[in-house]
Amino acid sequence: MSQQISGNSSSNILPLSEVYWSLVNKADKKFSKIRDLPFYERSRYETYFYKVFKVYTELWKFQQENRQKLVEAGLKRWEIGEIASRIAQLYYGHYMRTSDAGYLSESYIFYEAILTREYFREGLFQDLNIANKQLRFFARFLMVCLVLGRREMVHQLVDQFKRLIDDCRRTFQETDFKEWKLVVQEIARFLKADTAFMNVRPLRYSLVLDPNLDFLQHAGTPLAGRSLRLTDAILSSYHYNEVKYSELTLDAFRMLQCLEWEPSGSFYQSTGAKMAQCGYTGPAARAHPQNITDPTLPPNPRKAVLYRPSVTNFLAVLATTCEELPSHGVLLIYLSASGKVGRTSSSPLGVGIASGMEENIIRNFESHTINQGGAPSPPIVSADDGSNQSLRENNGDSSVSSPCGLFLGPSCVYPSDLVPFTRRPLFIVIDSESSASFKSISGAEKGEPAALLLSPTYAPPLTSADMSRHPSGSLFTIFLTAPIQAFCLVIGISGPDVEMDKAEKLLSLSMNEWGSTLATSDTLHPVWVQILKDPFLRRLLLRFLFCRAVLMLYAPNADKTQNQPECSPALPDSLLPTEPAIQSTVFQMASIFGASSKFPLPKEMTKSL
Repeated sequence: MSQQISGNSSSNILPLSEVYWSLVNKADKKFSKIRDLPFYERSRYETYFYKVFKVYTELWKFQQENRQKLVEAGLKRWEIGEIASRIAQLYYGHYMRTSDAGYLSESYIFYEAILTREYFREGLFQDLNIANKQLRFFARFLMVCLVLGRREMVHQLVDQFKRLIDDCRRTFQETDFKEWKLVVQEIARFLKADTAFMNVRPLRYSLVLDPNLDFLQHAGTPLAGRSLRLTDAILSSYHYNEVKYSELTLDAFRMLQCLEWEPSGSFYQSTGAKMAQCGYTGPAARAHPQNITDPTLPPNPRKAVLYRPSVTNFLAVLATTCEELPSHGVLLIYLSASGKVGRTSSSPLGVGIASGMEENIIRNFESHTINQGGAPSPPIVSADDGSNQSLRENNGDSSVSSPCGLFLGPSCVYPSDLVPFTRRPLFIVIDSESSASFKSISGAEKGEPAALLLSPTYAPPLTSADMSRHPSGSLFTIFLTAPIQAFCLVIGISGPDVEMDKAEKLLSLSMNEWGSTLATSDTLHPVWVQILKDPFLRRLLLRFLFCRAVLMLYAPNADKTQNQPECSPALPDSLLPTEPAIQSTVFQMASIFGASSKFPLPKEMTKSL
């Protein structure tokens, strides 16, 4: 090759291609060091990310400036695509560590450019290695689009993904591509559960659609005491045969979305259109990803999404996150798991037919083959830490309870496991049949009173055969993330024709009134006072009030106490579900959807409504 680059002396003249491949090798080495780093311990690994990012910035800029010469020297288009894919992976990984939406948007930009410029198309059906790169690209891009909320692109990618797998099976007949078919089945099942009806409005916090802070500013009595903010969250959900895509379960996905800010529509569209026109020019041209985020919004809380963690791993992440929690911060712990044996499995090989296949596709950044692997034990919620009974491997859908109605075992997360971490402010959400046992945390804290939202021990009798697990996910979690849709599921309606506007306005007005009641209450416990100014935690609390009222008033409920969620410490009596102000919202909501018969109106309220 005639093109050369000069160093500091005449003896340091290197061919252009050697410089390029030297940069590639350097980038590969640094990438391999960070690809398996955990998404928690963010402070410790922050410098690692910027070092590898700096190398890829240099590599990308170098190949752009010397593209034609490098192509003449033998550089393939799929090799350019591989660099772009690595950069996209870096951005997505850093989004998972920081929850900065700017990094997620940057990841989307790079993946979209790979798609539109068809970097992996050349040699796709001649080389199985390139075919696997393209398939892996689709799997990763799907995840980014799913988290970013680009549903149209998700459906477009799924269609292309299916066609590509069919084409590859015809071309490479010695390979059955069974693992990739499982990935397609998984995303299809996810989309079937997370329908358009469940996403008629953003799950993220919207300054346009969600209750604002007016009721706090105009409250008659200012909130006394300190004010804390949600800065960190740990989200973990596992149920037998749970709907998921790769390492993101449906319930964890909804909580993830619920704890982020929704960019304003005009900003989001204008930014996306501008980037589409310009194309992607690499990280060198956009050295500051935060520039593409909505500058009017505060930062998102950082979130650690744990997929089937062992108990020791769960506690390690919890300990690390508490250690990093700022002085003004609150840590939200969302734990959704079965409290009964038979609903889950402690056996690494007993968690599903594709225990490690799909996860490795997304998680393994460098391997271009799919390896069968086992998943670690899931955290099982339990009530008592005095039993040594072992978890038994799942043999189907049957649930076997201990004599006290709660599953006991050494692979469980017990209430006492969380108590040592109450030295820091915690907001705990437990979605499980054994949730009531976690009330024992209250009064046992080691310094900071914990706020708890606990699911019902029994869900209302829905049409689904499994009362606690609706086909669209956990009902309690749906109430916390999409309350109108949860109400519709309770009364048995769903679909694109459901009118939501009136219900949304009613719930928004009611939640503002309930918020004002909380803000002006003289009996509100300090643990609620200190989080009431945080928009995410306040919204969860107000939606909890709605959930509690709906489940208490729902006519088919036989045992009203077991079908009600609980909170600790207790909220003011003026917000109990027996209060007319609370019940009125439920009855009006039922009237909007033509389901008044399922929520019989008390005689004393007939004249007032």
